[in-house]
Amino acid sequence: MPFENPIVIFNISRVFSIATIAFMVAMIWTPFFIRFLYKYKIGKQIRQDGDTPIYTAMHKKKEGTPTMGGLLIWVTVVFLAIIFWKISLFDGYVLKSLNFLSRSQTWLPIGALVISGLIGALDDFLNIKKIGPKGGGLRIRHRLLFYTTVAVGGAWWFYYKLGWDLIHVPGIGDFYVGVFYIPLFIFIIIATAFSVNETDGLDGLAGGVLMIAFASYGAIAFTQGKIELAMLCGAICGALVAFLWFNVYPAKFFMGDTGAMALGTTLGVIAMLTNSVLVLPLIGFILVIESLSVIIQIISKKFRHGKKVFLSSPLHHHFEAKGWPETQVTMRFWIIAGVMATIGLVIGLIGRG
Repeated sequence: MPFENPIVIFNISRVFSIATIAFMVAMIWTPFFIRFLYKYKIGKQIRQDGDTPIYTAMHKKKEGTPTMGGLLIWVTVVFLAIIFWKISLFDGYVLKSLNFLSRSQTWLPIGALVISGLIGALDDFLNIKKIGPKGGGLRIRHRLLFYTTVAVGGAWWFYYKLGWDLIHVPGIGDFYVGVFYIPLFIFIIIATAFSVNETDGLDGLAGGVLMIAFASYGAIAFTQGKIELAMLCGAICGALVAFLWFNVYPAKFFMGDTGAMALGTTLGVIAMLTNSVLVLPLIGFILVIESLSVIIQIISKKFRHGKKVFLSSPLHHHFEAKGWPETQVTMRFWIIAGVMATIGLVIGLIGRG
C-alpha cells in the first residue's frame, strides 16, 4: 500500500480528520459537562472500610472529584458516528467520507462501546449514591455477569454470523480453533475490560495507555484495509486526547467504570476484529501487568496467611506507596506502554508477511 497512492493519502486524511473532529467536539462540550458533574455532585467515593488502608490514605483527598468522565469519550464517538452516518445519506462527497459506521467493521465495536458504557454508568451511579456492598456499587459477580453477557453476544456474532474460527499467529499464519474461538473471545473481552478498570487508578494513567493502544490498533486496521475501523480508533483517540486535557494531574474528573469498561471491552473487540489478539498483551502491556499484580496480591494474601507481595495493588499504587509522585508513576507507565505497543505493532505488521 504505497503512500504515494492518492487513495491511501485520502484514507489517511479521513482517519486524522475524524480524530481531529472528535477532539474538537469533546473539547467544546467538556466545560458544560464538568459544570453538570459538579452541580449534581457526581463525585467519586473512596473506600474507607479498612480493607485498603494504604490506598485510602493516599487517595482520601480525591474523594468528591467528579467521576463518569468516560461519558465524554464514548458519547462523543457515538454522536459523531450517528451524525456522519446521517450526513452520508445525502449528497456531499467530503462529508460522506467521514462516515465510519460500517456493518462489517464498526457495528459490533460501537455496540459494545455503548452497552458496556451504560453498564459502567450504572455501576458509577450506584457508587456515587453509596448503594451496594460497602457502598461500592455493583458486586463483582454482578459486574462479571453483565460483561460476560456482552462478551457472549459478541462471540456468538463473530462465530455464527461472521464465521470466524481462525487465530492469526504473527510470522506463522492462521490456525483453525473451531468452537474454541467462543471461549477465547469471551476471555479476551472480559480480561481486557477488567484490566483497563484496574489501570484506571491515577490521574491520566488509563487515558494515556488506552490512547496508545487504540492508535496502535488503528494502524493495524488501516494496513488491513479496514478504513472505517481505523477511523473509529482515530475518533476514540481524538476524544481521549480531549479527556486527558482535563484528566491529567490534578484531574478535573475521573474516567469511571463507564469509560474504563466501555473502552476495555471495545479494545478487546477490535483486537479480535483485526485478528491481532496475540499482540494485544504487548500493545496493552501495562494493562496486563496491572491485572497480574492484583491476581498475585490476592493469591499471596490467601495462601500466605495475609502476606502481601506489593505494598498496594494494582501495581501503580505499589510505586505510589514507595514514594514515587503520582505524575512520575503515570508518565513512566506511559513510556513503557509506548515502547511495548511499538514492539507489538511491529510484530503485528511484519508478522502479516
